[in-house]
Amino acid sequence: MPPDETMRAVEAVLFAAEAPLTLGDLRAYVGEEADIAAALSALTEHYAGRGIELVERGGRWHFQTAPDLANFLRRDREDSRKLSRAGIETLAIIAYHEPVTRAEIEAIRGVQISKGTLDVLMEAGWIRPAGRREVPGRPLMYATTPEFLTHFGLASRRDLPGIDDLRAAGLLDPVDLAFEAALSGEEPVESVTEDD
Repeated sequence: MPPDETMRAVEAVLFAAEAPLTLGDLRAYVGEEADIAAALSALTEHYAGRGIELVERGGRWHFQTAPDLANFLRRDREDSRKLSRAGIETLAIIAYHEPVTRAEIEAIRGVQISKGTLDVLMEAGWIRPAGRREVPGRPLMYATTPEFLTHFGLASRRDLPGIDDLRAAGLLDPVDLAFEAALSGEEPVESVTEDD
């Protein structure tokens, strides 16, 4: 298939796809002999800076609206995926420590999690069972999904914010900062009040 025809075929398949596609998925549609990687590269360059863009998230390709245009598409509606604090903490633990068992999640959080929390995350399509740990009882392990990466705009788990990013964004609790300072042997930074 000529290069231009390959690019057009890949573009058409991605445009019509109901879900992001892997290279293998694209080869199944376009053919094994086609240079899919070159077509994806050309399409990515072609759509750069436009209203829609071609992106790769977790080894899967799809078109998405350019992030800077989100305000034009946003409508006043209630988000149906409001997570509880337990759900957010559980999702963060799974994302940073995957694959992880329920007992490991509970050890990190310091409290038990209800089965409903994991069910909500699986129904949202953000986590999945990832096999069983080879220890007595063979507990089920959990990991994030490509849908998790897509929803949060991450190319891979390496794009998750690090401790410095979280601190800079003001998302660390003062207790977390004091605990981190205690572990590193540093003196915690004391806050100054107006009375001082």
